[in-house]
Amino acid sequence: MERINAVGRRKAAIARVYFSEGTGTITINKRTLDEYFPNPILQYIVKQPLNTLEAAEKYDITVNLIGGGYKGQAEALRLAIARALVKINPEDKSALRREGFMTRDPRAVERKKPGQPKARKRFQFSKR
Repeated sequence: MERINAVGRRKAAIARVYFSEGTGTITINKRTLDEYFPNPILQYIVKQPLNTLEAAEKYDITVNLIGGGYKGQAEALRLAIARALVKINPEDKSALRREGFMTRDPRAVERKKPGQPKARKRFQFSKR
């Protein structure tokens, strides 16, 4: 198997993943998964597509993660892993789509408007 790569995005985070045959190690920015995401919930989010297909021990995954916060990065990485798994075996797409791992979450921060303190908040109205 040659190296399979895929990209996942969420909010301001971008995850580029590279799959190769291996034992199941996940390396993120030259650190292990446990070092990069110490929170077990975020580790679970990252591993969801692999656990759905029971492929957690089949591939070594190298990840380049930039931008965003840790939650956005974890969800971007989940999307990238799901896309790479579909590139490897297209029959898995329906199972991953059923779990919601193939959909890119389009929600992002709304821009701040001029003359307002925040995106939707207005300055207090004064009658006099």
